[in-house]
Formats: sequence, structure tokens, C-alpha cells
Amino acid sequence: MHHCEPHFKPGGDCFIEVELGDEMSFNLNVRVHALASAIRAAKIEGIVELVPELASLLVSYDPDRISFADTVSEIKKLFELTAGNANGSSDGNGQGAQEMPSRLFHVPALYFDPWTSECVDDYRKTYPDKLPDPELLCEANGLPDRAALQRVHSSTEYWVAALGFWPGLCSLMPLDPRAQLNAPKYNPPRGWTPKGTIGLGGGISCIYPDRTPGGYQIFARTPMPTWDRDQRLAAFKDSPALVRPGDRVRFVPIERDEYDHIEAQVAEGTYRHPMVDYQTFSIPRYHAWLQDIGEE
Repeated sequence: MHHCEPHFKPGGDCFIEVELGDEMSFNLNVRVHALASAIRAAKIEGIVELVPELASLLVSYDPDRISFADTVSEIKKLFELTAGNANGSSDGNGQGAQEMPSRLFHVPALYFDPWTSECVDDYRKTYPDKLPDPELLCEANGLPDRAALQRVHSSTEYWVAALGFWPGLCSLMPLDPRAQLNAPKYNPPRGWTPKGTIGLGGGISCIYPDRTPGGYQIFARTPMPTWDRDQRLAAFKDSPALVRPGDRVRFVPIERDEYDHIEAQVAEGTYRHPMVDYQTFSIPRYHAWLQDIGEE
């Protein structure tokens, strides 16, 4: 990806929006996270918090300790240092961000479940022209039927590109371009979405961490919690949000009996999230694989 200068926009008197680009791409997202890591490591006096997104980074700073201009200047220096390291190039010459720890979560998913179907039916009482979400997704992506939609959606690992909009809500980017699906968002949005719903909007999948309003097309549900403010289960011991940027997710189709079994374990407090915690993600090897499958 070509090297481009970040744009800095003030957000009130204590936030800066750092925009690295305007496209949805893995390489750009890696740059965002490389820059966030560099800012955290630099421990700049006055920088309070960072919120990495798909192609941008929100920086919270204390104007009594550091000025807007000095914050921008420090971040620009760090960007120059990281730009060559996180450029997503396939030559493997860059250092630093070329390999990173990446946990893999296997997310059990009941596709075309009764709860999201009920939610869509409820919405269509007010907006009867709205195609049911699975059919809309099939039509938008040239798929023959729901079985093909499930097959494609569950055929790839997803990169956790960002957390946001709602606590614990993750933006998931397919790592296999052959599994890329796209869909328009609801207009107007839904008033409610079942907790654990799996949806797709634009080219991004997500798992709704709680019962919330929503605008993504919905077609599956997981009984596996991804957010727990009480941090009851073992997977939440360090954070109420299950995943973090740089993790990966793989959706594993299940049947209703397994859904009910997992739901009962969650209720008992005995559920163990299926997670692989001993892998690293290699950016050069990922790009070599993309070339191998003819997608780069």
C-alpha cells in the first residue's frame, strides 16, 4: 500500500482524530494498530487513551499537560518510524509489525436461527418491502441460496480490526478475499437486535455483544458471550470484552441442540471459550498466501 501522510483533526479540546486513509483494507488496519502500539510504547506525557478503528485512531490527550500541536508533532514522528514497518509489503524486509501475537476464537454459530428471524419479521411489520436479511445477502452477493451463504461466511478466518460503537462490539474483516461478502445497512436501523447476533454491513461482519439497536443484515446467532461486564467466565478475567484488535475469529456452524448445550454451560458459569492462544500472525506469510491463491 502506498505511503500517505496522516490527517489530524481536532475533536473538541481534548481529542484528535488521526486518519490514515479512507479504505477498508487489512494493510491500512495493520498500520493503525502499529501506530497505536508505538504511541503506547512511547509513553508521551499527556496522552490519555487511544481508540484504534478500521482506518483511523482517536487520541485522547490532556491539554493542560500537552498542546494539540505537540501531540500532532509527536504522533507524526512515530508514524514515520512505523510506516516502513507496517506497510504490509510482501517482501518481508520490514521489522516490528511483521509478526504479532494473534489469538484465534472458534465462535459457534447457529445460522438462520429463530431469534434473528423473529427480529427481522418484527421489523418487516413496519417496513414490509424489506427483503429478509439472508435473501438480501444472497441477492447482493450472487449466491444461490442460504446454504451457500453459510458456506461462504464460515469459510474464512476474520481479522478483528477494531472494537467500538458499543462496548465489546468487534469489526471483523475476512482474511480470505474469496469469502468477501457485502451488504447495505438497514435504512432506517432496527430498534433492537438479540444479544449474540451475527451480522454484516458494508464488507464487515460483527457479533452484537448485547441487545442493542442495529443496522447490519442479520442471519445467525452465537450462544458464546463476547462481552461480560461482571467478568463471570474465565475468558473475561482480564477484560469485559472477549476479543482485542489483532485477534482472529472463525465461525463454526452448529445445530440447535449444541446451541442449547452451550447456553446452559454459560448460565452455569462453566463454559470455556474455544480459543487458541499460542499462535502468531505473520504479515509476510499472509501476503505470500494471498499471492499463492491469486488474490494479490
